[in-house]
Amino acid sequence: MNETMQLPLLRERFFRRERRSVREAREFVRCALADWGFGEVRADEVLVCVSELATNALVHGVPPGRGYRLMVWLRDEGRVRVEVHDSGDGEPGVRE
Repeated sequence: MNETMQLPLLRERFFRRERRSVREAREFVRCALADWGFGEVRADEVLVCVSELATNALVHGVPPGRGYRLMVWLRDEGRVRVEVHDSGDGEPGVRE
């Protein structure tokens, strides 16, 4: 992974509140993972998480006319971190 250290280690993009944005988010992350040298099997595992996070943002956290921000980092030892930040006014919490 020496070559990957020269690539941007953070990729970030804003997606509008549209159903197709889940597909676009997966493709965005797929390209980042390919640039970072991830194999197809590992990439597929990450893309399942991206689909779930993006869908949850659309269904539960993004009001009409707004969107969500997706960030993906290449971390040490080939680990990946994915974050989705919605634009809703709610506060995260744990349900009991």
